[in-house]
Amino acid sequence: MTTRAKLTVYSALATALASLCLLPLLTIRSWLTYAFLVIAVISAVGAGLRRSPLYRWSVPVAQVLVLLLLMLFGFAGSGLTGGVLPGAPAMRMLSQVFSAGLDDISQYALPAPPTAGLRLILVSSVGLIAVLVDTIAVTYRRSALAGLPLLALYSIGNGVAGDHGSWVWFGFASAGYLLLLFAEGEDRVSRWGRVFRGSARGTVTSSRISQGGQQVGVLALALALLLPVFLPRWDLGLLDSGSSGGSSGHGAAGSVATSLDPLVSLEAAISKPSDNELLTYTLESDLADQTYLRTGSLDQFDGTNWKLGSTVVSDLPATLPTPEGLRVTNVPRIEGDFQISNGLQNSWLPMPYPAASVQVPNRNEWKLDPITRTVLPTNDKAISGLRYHVSTLDLRPTADELRTAPLAPQDIRDRYTAVPSDLPAVVAEQARAVTANARSDYDRATALVNFFTGPGFKYDTSVEGGTGSNAIAVFLRDRRGFCVHFASTMAAMARVLKIPARVAVGFTPGDNKGDNVYSVSGRMYHAWPELYFSGYGWMRFEPTPSRGVPARYSEASSAPTTAPSQAPTAAATSSAAVPAPSQSSDCTAKQRQLGDCGSKGKAAGRTADESWLLSGQVLGTLAVVVVLIALLLVPMFWRTAVRRRRLGGGGRRRPGGDGPGELTDAQVLAAWDELVDSAWDVGIPPDESRTPRSAARRITETADLDADAAAAAGRLALATERVLYAPAGQVTTAPLAADVRTARRALWAGAGRAGRLRALLLPPSSAQLWWRTSDTARAARAAVATRAGRAAEAVAGPVRRLTGRRKGSTPES
Repeated sequence: MTTRAKLTVYSALATALASLCLLPLLTIRSWLTYAFLVIAVISAVGAGLRRSPLYRWSVPVAQVLVLLLLMLFGFAGSGLTGGVLPGAPAMRMLSQVFSAGLDDISQYALPAPPTAGLRLILVSSVGLIAVLVDTIAVTYRRSALAGLPLLALYSIGNGVAGDHGSWVWFGFASAGYLLLLFAEGEDRVSRWGRVFRGSARGTVTSSRISQGGQQVGVLALALALLLPVFLPRWDLGLLDSGSSGGSSGHGAAGSVATSLDPLVSLEAAISKPSDNELLTYTLESDLADQTYLRTGSLDQFDGTNWKLGSTVVSDLPATLPTPEGLRVTNVPRIEGDFQISNGLQNSWLPMPYPAASVQVPNRNEWKLDPITRTVLPTNDKAISGLRYHVSTLDLRPTADELRTAPLAPQDIRDRYTAVPSDLPAVVAEQARAVTANARSDYDRATALVNFFTGPGFKYDTSVEGGTGSNAIAVFLRDRRGFCVHFASTMAAMARVLKIPARVAVGFTPGDNKGDNVYSVSGRMYHAWPELYFSGYGWMRFEPTPSRGVPARYSEASSAPTTAPSQAPTAAATSSAAVPAPSQSSDCTAKQRQLGDCGSKGKAAGRTADESWLLSGQVLGTLAVVVVLIALLLVPMFWRTAVRRRRLGGGGRRRPGGDGPGELTDAQVLAAWDELVDSAWDVGIPPDESRTPRSAARRITETADLDADAAAAAGRLALATERVLYAPAGQVTTAPLAADVRTARRALWAGAGRAGRLRALLLPPSSAQLWWRTSDTARAARAAVATRAGRAAEAVAGPVRRLTGRRKGSTPES
């Protein structure tokens, strides 16, 4: 392998190893496979273009264009003309995906869900680093400087990962950089060392210098990995990652405890449902199998996301303040003991709502948002393996009590009915149409629940997540989604109707394991809307079909709450109604929760890994493009390899090839063949009826070669005739390889730009490859036929001879 080929391989490997530090940023890792494919394609394009007579600066430009094409195939495939050709629609779609990714960066905590925008940003960033490293290390031969983009990739990736990062990624990135330095250093030291190489003992050689450099590099890497273990740690200034003490939650009351985004974890968990046990609990209540475990509530809607609006948290008290809006006194309590498994991480504290008190071992590791009654950890590891006790108020209002509840206070209505100005008009139109016949906020709430759980909507986890205004409009149009879509859309529609609403996240009731012990698995992640009713506070409603358990007060009603047969709105008429799975009377609440009623279970089992690797159309298109490009480049690479073999290349000269020295007959004939093929490539086909001198004269006159090139062609012809016709023992010492290159440069200079391009990409002399392949195939078929005949003869011959002897013999008397 040549030095440049080694540099190409090692630069790609260094980029791939450095990009491993980005693994903790998303909940899935399949995107990295696409990134590795991008690195390989970029390296292959650079290797191919560097063999062509192009300017060096054009190589990275072409690599960037190929990177853009790969991004279009991977993330804007539906916008390609005919599924293959890029155009303005594909560019607009790619720009939209990229913009969505920038929004996701500001909204999501780590690990983030694998949205198309985030994957685009990660893969394109790795691709750009690959272009920079390849350009610096291979195209311009400055491997040491290639460490700067690798360092930037590692520093940004590991810095963003924070507590999710690891020293292991530094080891991988450093090893890749050392390999790159070794590849370049081996070439430089070998060329320097040849000057001083000798036979005397103690002479400095390139191999010794190279080995010494490798030992120094490995020792430096080992020290970099091991030395921090024995050094004290400072969490100051730029070096403070916050991992020692969590985030700002250890500070004064009023600091935010964690950057966790619950909807991110929720969407990722729902897209890949798991049966792994997350927590177990006991609950002393006859409604334990209908009690949700609420981790928090998102009370602010900005048009992009539902999020926790509180900016002030306090220390977790032993007794929680009175729930917002609750006026009922002497409410009984439910006691519960909870045990978190190691499978639940990065979560707010799961509790029944409304909790009256919480007992946790390390109270200083938890903060309270008093408005939403959300208990937040001060560090991501506080919840792992936690045991705690919760005392919860056992509220059981009736439907009639909620129906007659007074109007919410003005401050509550102002805070919890705010909607963004860009909320699509279809949301309000649909909400008013659904609740046209309702006479109270409770009736409107139950009408919305009946609307979403009716036959028009379908639970589908393959739909892309999102809770913004556009996602709500798409959900109302397509009527397919999972709990996040149902909860956020109902909350937005309730706010439009001036019903205070927010989105709660947590878990549906666990499975009863006996002895009043319940188990919660990864399939029970859930989101639902909470609506405010004066005197009772925030009440849970369940709009998601085939999931969860409806609250008793939303099932029993003494007044009609059925929505009218509303006229279809723009959102409703844009898509045909999707029939929902049938809900038979034999389907229990728990079966509906897990989606095991008939065909509903199929939807729950589907995953929504948005990996580009799962797109068969894109994979097939890219495979076809790669195969076509490879086939088109075969003649160019074959012709280059033949020329290097004939004249010598890769930094090694044939003895006497470019300088004085005896040449063998085979070397002379190879040089002549190269001259004839070079002329053929620029449009002068060979004429086998001519002698070498006649052929050289024809090439000189046809191509109008200059004096130097004509003389070089003449020397090649004379040397060839000497080999073909002179008596044995004649010696050729002319530097024929240099003569071939001189004549070839003159042939290319007179061929014009189009002729040179054809000679490079589709050289006519590459027809010999087809001839040789055909000859090989014919010879192989003949050999197979001969061996098959011999095998048949070996089997049939003895039989024929035995049969002949039997026919010629007579029976004994």
